[in-house]
Amino acid sequence: MTAPHIAAAIEALSHLDVETNPAAVKSKSRDFFWYSPVLKDRLDGVVADFVVSPKSEAEVIEVLKTCYDLGVPVTTRGAGTGNYGQAMPLAGGCILHLHKMAAVKEIHPGRVIVEPGCLLKDIDAACKADSGQEIRMFSSTWATATIGGFIAGGSGGVGSVRWGSLRDVGNIIRLRVVTMEQTPRVIEITGDDLHRVSHAYGTNGIITEIEIPLAPAYEWIDLFVTFKDFKEALHYSYDLAACDGLLIKLATVFEAPISKDYFQRVAPYVDADDAMVALMVAPHAMPGFETFTKGFPNAKVIYRSDDHDWARHPGHAFEYGWNHTTLRALKVDPTITYLQVGYGADDPIALVEKIRGIFSPEVLQHVEVTRQQGRVAMGGLSLVKYTTEARLDEIVALHEDNGAMIFNPHRYTLEEGGRQSTDERQLAFKREADPKGLLNPGKMIAWDDPDWSYDGMYAWPGLTKAAE
Repeated sequence: MTAPHIAAAIEALSHLDVETNPAAVKSKSRDFFWYSPVLKDRLDGVVADFVVSPKSEAEVIEVLKTCYDLGVPVTTRGAGTGNYGQAMPLAGGCILHLHKMAAVKEIHPGRVIVEPGCLLKDIDAACKADSGQEIRMFSSTWATATIGGFIAGGSGGVGSVRWGSLRDVGNIIRLRVVTMEQTPRVIEITGDDLHRVSHAYGTNGIITEIEIPLAPAYEWIDLFVTFKDFKEALHYSYDLAACDGLLIKLATVFEAPISKDYFQRVAPYVDADDAMVALMVAPHAMPGFETFTKGFPNAKVIYRSDDHDWARHPGHAFEYGWNHTTLRALKVDPTITYLQVGYGADDPIALVEKIRGIFSPEVLQHVEVTRQQGRVAMGGLSLVKYTTEARLDEIVALHEDNGAMIFNPHRYTLEEGGRQSTDERQLAFKREADPKGLLNPGKMIAWDDPDWSYDGMYAWPGLTKAAE
């Protein structure tokens, strides 16, 4: 039986696009949380009560006001391509599905203004057609992910090798956010205040407009380069990213036998002992790239998208990196999961090699080359052969004991998936913008249990009821 406050909300919002069909609601209540066997175990039964798909900011305001008055939780979502349960409605209630707010509103030299439900690929297409520009960075789910989901749930991606992380100064220009109060407010957020709502999972405001920077668009050339020695592949990628005169958008390193075992269209062209590097290089940088690569006589270019004889086109190089690596591995071996590892900018190659020496082949290295405060850095989205939750926790602890920071993708809270500490700016803004705590409940530990000690996985008390 539907609870009275839920029924009242559905009735009050019935003139909007409201979905109550159980199968459709369940579908819209899920993201890619199943990448993690831990989250799959905890969240598989989570489902909302209804879905609303607003077409405008005014409709967002109406939904938030109605749900505030009736005490109905609201969890916002884009395309649901996140991996950590960000868009899972732990308390049930309303899914605010922003896919119909998908306009590219304005394109200017160096910047674009869009609605949150716009797909990343559609922003690129519009900007390229209008003025030969493209977005600086995007997730590997470029073809299906929304910009709002990327801003609210992502941290970096394709392009981070040049532009750093999403939260670095300049990578977001402005956000327009609606609060969940008795009278919702619309707030324009810029500068240092952007940290209050970026990568906050929609726990303290609903983003209705985004302004981000652009860069010149290129017909990027995708390359696969193999090495027999993994450490040499790391050095090659690090040194390439450090070449200030060479424009690249991706440098991803895979330990053997990842490319042979999990990349089906690449497998015929590599050996089981091949480490592989996936790259995106601007066309005008190719002569410099070729000069650079000659300095690594053991490097073997097996594929370039502008000149190849492969029987089957492998697709975009970026669709082998970032979280697509895990997805490809899961299609072959469903026992695979992953970790997010920070190797930093202080001698990251040595730290990668140290961790690899401890864990390989139980944990296989997938390394993304990025940039931190002007320095080349490395981060891992390592493939883990999952056995038990206890062993996974032990692997996490051993990484941390050896100096490798873990951003745990097997946790659904902001703090546990980050630095295991309270972001005071986000907490303070939640107190201001969501006084009843109705926005995406259960995802911010500091709101529910400020004395939490992080000595185990946080279990939000409301989750059991929501999953029953």
